[in-house]
Amino acid sequence: MSGARALWREARRPASLAVNEIHVWRIPLDGVGPSQEEAQALLSADERERWGRFHFARDRRRFARARVALRLILAAYLDAEARRIRFAFGPHGKPELAEPSGEIGFNVSHSGDLALLAVAGRREVGVDVEAVRPVRDAEAIAERFFSPAENAALRQLPPQARLGAFFRCWTRKEAYLKALGDGLARPLDGFNVSLEPDPPARLLKVHADPQEASRWWLTALEPGPGYVGALAACGRGWRPSLWEWPSPGRPEEGGTANAGECAHGSR
Repeated sequence: MSGARALWREARRPASLAVNEIHVWRIPLDGVGPSQEEAQALLSADERERWGRFHFARDRRRFARARVALRLILAAYLDAEARRIRFAFGPHGKPELAEPSGEIGFNVSHSGDLALLAVAGRREVGVDVEAVRPVRDAEAIAERFFSPAENAALRQLPPQARLGAFFRCWTRKEAYLKALGDGLARPLDGFNVSLEPDPPARLLKVHADPQEASRWWLTALEPGPGYVGALAACGRGWRPSLWEWPSPGRPEEGGTANAGECAHGSR
Protein backbone atom coordinates (compact mmCIF):
# COMPACT_ATOMS: atom_id res chain seq x y z
CA MET A 1 0.00 0.00 0.00
CA SER A 2 1.53 3.29 -1.07
CA GLY A 3 1.26 6.66 0.59
CA ALA A 4 -2.30 7.94 0.75
CA ARG A 5 -2.31 10.43 -2.11
CA ALA A 6 -5.93 10.07 -3.18
CA LEU A 7 -8.19 13.10 -3.02
CA TRP A 8 -9.96 13.79 0.24
CA ARG A 9 -13.70 13.52 -0.41
CA GLU A 10 -15.90 16.04 1.37
CA ALA A 11 -18.79 14.53 3.28
CA ARG A 12 -21.24 15.49 5.99
CA ARG A 13 -21.70 11.94 7.23
CA PRO A 14 -19.62 8.76 7.20
CA ALA A 15 -19.89 6.13 4.53
CA SER A 16 -20.21 2.52 5.58
CA LEU A 17 -17.04 1.35 7.34
CA ALA A 18 -15.91 -1.89 5.70
CA VAL A 19 -13.97 -4.46 7.70
CA ASN A 20 -10.79 -3.79 5.71
CA GLU A 21 -11.06 0.01 5.84
CA ILE A 22 -9.85 2.75 8.12
CA HIS A 23 -11.57 6.08 7.62
CA VAL A 24 -9.41 9.17 8.04
CA TRP A 25 -11.18 12.50 8.42
CA ARG A 26 -9.46 15.81 7.69
CA ILE A 27 -11.05 18.55 9.78
CA PRO A 28 -10.25 22.21 8.96
CA LEU A 29 -10.15 24.21 12.19
CA ASP A 30 -9.89 27.83 11.05
CA GLY A 31 -12.72 30.10 9.94
CA VAL A 32 -16.16 30.11 11.51
CA GLY A 33 -16.41 27.89 14.57
CA PRO A 34 -19.47 26.33 16.18
CA SER A 35 -21.81 28.78 17.84
CA GLN A 36 -21.82 29.26 21.61
CA GLU A 37 -25.20 27.52 21.80
CA GLU A 38 -24.05 24.57 19.70
CA ALA A 39 -20.89 24.06 21.71
CA GLN A 40 -22.79 24.30 24.98
CA ALA A 41 -25.30 21.72 23.73
CA LEU A 42 -22.75 19.18 22.49
CA LEU A 43 -19.64 19.44 24.65
CA SER A 44 -19.27 17.75 28.01
CA ALA A 45 -18.64 19.69 31.20
CA ASP A 46 -14.90 18.98 31.13
CA GLU A 47 -14.68 19.94 27.44
CA ARG A 48 -16.45 23.22 28.17
CA GLU A 49 -14.06 23.83 31.05
CA ARG A 50 -11.04 23.22 28.80
CA TRP A 51 -12.59 25.43 26.12
CA GLY A 52 -12.91 28.29 28.59
CA ARG A 53 -9.23 28.07 29.59
CA PHE A 54 -7.92 29.13 26.16
CA HIS A 55 -6.73 32.73 26.19
CA PHE A 56 -6.93 33.43 22.47
CA ALA A 57 -10.17 33.33 20.49
CA ARG A 58 -8.46 31.43 17.65
CA ASP A 59 -7.46 28.62 20.01
CA ARG A 60 -10.95 28.46 21.53
CA ARG A 61 -12.47 28.25 18.05
CA ARG A 62 -10.09 25.50 16.92
CA PHE A 63 -10.68 23.45 20.06
CA ALA A 64 -14.47 23.77 19.86
CA ARG A 65 -14.57 22.92 16.18
CA ALA A 66 -12.34 19.87 16.64
CA ARG A 67 -14.38 18.51 19.55
CA VAL A 68 -17.74 19.19 17.92
CA ALA A 69 -16.63 17.53 14.68
CA LEU A 70 -15.24 14.56 16.63
CA ARG A 71 -18.54 14.07 18.42
CA LEU A 72 -20.66 14.46 15.29
CA ILE A 73 -18.58 12.06 13.22
CA LEU A 74 -18.41 9.38 15.93
CA ALA A 75 -22.11 9.79 16.67
CA ALA A 76 -22.93 9.14 13.02
CA TYR A 77 -20.96 5.88 13.03
CA LEU A 78 -22.64 4.81 16.27
CA ASP A 79 -26.15 6.04 15.40
CA ALA A 80 -26.10 7.91 18.70
CA GLU A 81 -26.64 11.41 20.00
CA ALA A 82 -23.41 13.40 19.86
CA ARG A 83 -23.96 14.99 23.26
CA ARG A 84 -24.34 11.56 24.91
CA ILE A 85 -20.98 10.19 23.78
CA ARG A 86 -18.64 9.58 26.71
CA PHE A 87 -14.89 9.15 26.52
CA ALA A 88 -12.52 7.12 28.67
CA PHE A 89 -8.75 6.83 28.76
CA GLY A 90 -6.45 3.82 28.66
CA PRO A 91 -3.66 3.16 31.18
CA HIS A 92 -1.32 5.54 29.34
CA GLY A 93 -3.93 8.16 28.46
CA LYS A 94 -5.11 6.96 25.04
CA PRO A 95 -8.69 8.21 24.51
CA GLU A 96 -11.39 5.66 23.71
CA LEU A 97 -15.13 5.44 23.67
CA ALA A 98 -16.75 4.72 27.03
CA GLU A 99 -20.37 4.73 25.92
CA PRO A 100 -21.83 4.00 23.53
CA SER A 101 -18.78 1.98 22.58
CA GLY A 102 -20.10 -0.01 19.63
CA GLU A 103 -17.37 -1.79 17.73
CA ILE A 104 -15.23 1.11 16.60
CA GLY A 105 -12.02 2.67 17.80
CA PHE A 106 -10.62 6.07 16.97
CA ASN A 107 -7.58 8.27 17.28
CA VAL A 108 -7.23 12.01 16.75
CA SER A 109 -4.40 14.48 16.19
CA HIS A 110 -4.27 18.19 15.46
CA SER A 111 -1.65 20.74 14.46
CA GLY A 112 -2.14 24.33 13.37
CA ASP A 113 -5.47 24.66 11.62
CA LEU A 114 -5.97 20.97 10.81
CA ALA A 115 -7.08 17.92 12.73
CA LEU A 116 -7.08 14.30 11.61
CA LEU A 117 -9.45 11.68 12.98
CA ALA A 118 -8.95 7.97 12.24
CA VAL A 119 -11.87 5.57 12.75
CA ALA A 120 -11.52 1.79 12.55
CA GLY A 121 -13.35 -1.37 13.50
CA ARG A 122 -11.73 -3.98 15.73
CA ARG A 123 -8.23 -2.76 15.05
CA GLU A 124 -5.74 -0.64 17.00
CA VAL A 125 -5.16 2.60 15.11
CA GLY A 126 -3.06 5.73 15.56
CA VAL A 127 -2.83 8.93 13.52
CA ASP A 128 -0.57 11.97 13.67
CA VAL A 129 -0.36 15.28 11.78
CA GLU A 130 2.23 18.03 11.98
CA ALA A 131 2.52 21.44 10.37
CA VAL A 132 5.95 21.60 8.75
CA ARG A 133 7.73 24.59 10.27
CA PRO A 134 11.29 25.62 11.07
CA VAL A 135 12.67 23.81 14.12
CA ARG A 136 15.79 25.45 15.50
CA ASP A 137 17.12 22.35 17.24
CA ALA A 138 15.82 19.70 14.84
CA GLU A 139 19.12 17.82 14.69
CA ALA A 140 19.51 17.83 18.48
CA ILE A 141 15.92 16.63 18.90
CA ALA A 142 16.55 13.85 16.38
CA GLU A 143 19.74 12.82 18.20
CA ARG A 144 17.80 12.59 21.44
CA PHE A 145 14.64 10.83 20.26
CA PHE A 146 15.34 9.08 16.95
CA SER A 147 17.12 5.75 16.66
CA PRO A 148 20.73 5.56 15.42
CA ALA A 149 19.51 4.15 12.09
CA GLU A 150 17.04 7.00 11.63
CA ASN A 151 19.68 9.60 12.46
CA ALA A 152 22.06 8.01 9.98
CA ALA A 153 19.36 8.14 7.28
CA LEU A 154 18.61 11.77 8.15
CA ARG A 155 22.27 12.81 7.87
CA GLN A 156 22.55 11.18 4.44
CA LEU A 157 19.93 13.54 3.01
CA PRO A 158 20.84 16.92 1.53
CA PRO A 159 20.32 19.76 4.06
CA GLN A 160 17.27 21.15 2.25
CA ALA A 161 15.50 17.78 2.51
CA ARG A 162 16.10 17.16 6.20
CA LEU A 163 13.27 19.22 7.68
CA GLY A 164 10.60 17.34 5.75
CA ALA A 165 12.26 14.04 6.64
CA PHE A 166 12.38 15.05 10.31
CA PHE A 167 8.61 15.60 10.36
CA ARG A 168 7.88 12.45 8.36
CA CYS A 169 9.90 10.43 10.85
CA TRP A 170 8.22 12.13 13.81
CA THR A 171 4.65 11.61 12.58
CA ARG A 172 5.28 7.96 11.71
CA LYS A 173 6.75 7.26 15.14
CA GLU A 174 3.92 9.11 16.89
CA ALA A 175 1.23 7.31 14.88
CA TYR A 176 2.70 3.93 15.88
CA LEU A 177 2.99 4.87 19.56
CA LYS A 178 -0.55 6.26 19.58
CA ALA A 179 -1.88 3.04 18.05
CA LEU A 180 -0.13 1.06 20.78
CA GLY A 181 -1.52 3.36 23.46
CA ASP A 182 1.82 3.27 25.26
CA GLY A 183 2.48 6.98 25.26
CA LEU A 184 5.93 7.65 26.66
CA ALA A 185 6.13 4.18 28.20
CA ARG A 186 7.94 3.00 25.06
CA PRO A 187 11.08 4.95 24.07
CA LEU A 188 11.01 6.71 20.71
CA ASP A 189 14.43 5.34 19.82
CA GLY A 190 13.34 1.75 20.49
CA PHE A 191 12.09 1.23 16.94
CA ASN A 192 12.91 2.36 13.40
CA VAL A 193 10.62 3.87 10.77
CA SER A 194 11.36 4.98 7.23
CA LEU A 195 11.65 8.73 6.73
CA GLU A 196 11.88 9.16 2.95
CA PRO A 197 8.80 10.20 0.95
CA ASP A 198 9.38 7.11 -1.24
CA PRO A 199 9.33 4.14 -0.87
CA PRO A 200 6.12 3.92 1.19
CA ALA A 201 6.15 4.54 4.94
CA ARG A 202 7.23 1.50 6.92
CA LEU A 203 7.80 0.32 10.45
CA LEU A 204 11.22 -1.19 9.84
CA LYS A 205 12.24 -2.71 13.15
CA VAL A 206 11.20 -2.93 16.79
CA HIS A 207 14.36 -3.58 18.76
CA ALA A 208 12.73 -5.49 21.63
CA ASP A 209 10.70 -7.82 19.36
CA PRO A 210 11.93 -8.80 15.88
CA GLN A 211 8.43 -9.98 14.90
CA GLU A 212 6.61 -6.82 15.95
CA ALA A 213 7.21 -4.84 12.75
CA SER A 214 5.48 -7.53 10.67
CA ARG A 215 2.28 -7.10 12.70
CA TRP A 216 1.89 -3.40 11.93
CA TRP A 217 1.43 -1.29 8.83
CA LEU A 218 2.19 2.38 8.29
CA THR A 219 1.03 4.69 5.54
CA ALA A 220 1.91 8.30 4.86
CA LEU A 221 -0.87 10.87 4.70
CA GLU A 222 -0.87 14.13 2.76
CA PRO A 223 -3.28 16.33 4.73
CA GLY A 224 -2.55 19.46 2.70
CA PRO A 225 0.17 21.92 1.72
CA GLY A 226 2.57 22.46 4.59
CA TYR A 227 1.46 19.39 6.55
CA VAL A 228 2.62 15.81 6.86
CA GLY A 229 0.77 12.94 8.49
CA ALA A 230 0.90 9.23 9.14
CA LEU A 231 -1.49 6.43 9.96
CA ALA A 232 -0.56 3.23 11.81
CA ALA A 233 -2.72 0.17 12.38
CA CYS A 234 -2.37 -3.41 13.46
CA GLY A 235 -2.63 -6.06 10.79
CA ARG A 236 -2.40 -6.21 7.03
CA GLY A 237 -4.82 -5.93 4.16
CA TRP A 238 -6.50 -2.71 5.24
CA ARG A 239 -6.71 0.49 3.26
CA PRO A 240 -7.34 4.12 4.21
CA SER A 241 -10.44 5.90 2.97
CA LEU A 242 -9.96 9.67 3.06
CA TRP A 243 -12.75 12.09 3.94
CA GLU A 244 -12.97 15.79 4.67
CA TRP A 245 -15.34 17.38 7.14
CA PRO A 246 -16.89 20.41 5.39
CA SER A 247 -14.93 23.62 5.71
CA PRO A 248 -15.90 26.19 8.36
CA GLY A 249 -18.73 28.50 7.48
CA ARG A 250 -20.58 25.92 5.38
CA PRO A 251 -23.89 24.42 6.49
CA GLU A 252 -22.50 21.08 7.60
CA GLU A 253 -23.59 21.15 11.19
CA GLY A 254 -27.19 22.28 11.22
CA GLY A 255 -29.31 20.46 13.76
CA THR A 256 -26.30 19.04 15.50
CA ALA A 257 -27.82 18.51 18.93
CA ASN A 258 -28.80 15.05 17.70
CA ALA A 259 -26.46 13.57 15.14
CA GLY A 260 -28.34 10.28 15.15
CA GLU A 261 -30.05 11.43 11.96
CA CYS A 262 -26.80 10.82 10.05
CA ALA A 263 -26.23 7.49 8.36
CA HIS A 264 -23.95 5.33 10.47
CA GLY A 265 -21.18 2.99 9.47
CA SER A 266 -21.35 -0.74 9.95
CA ARG A 267 -19.00 -3.63 10.17
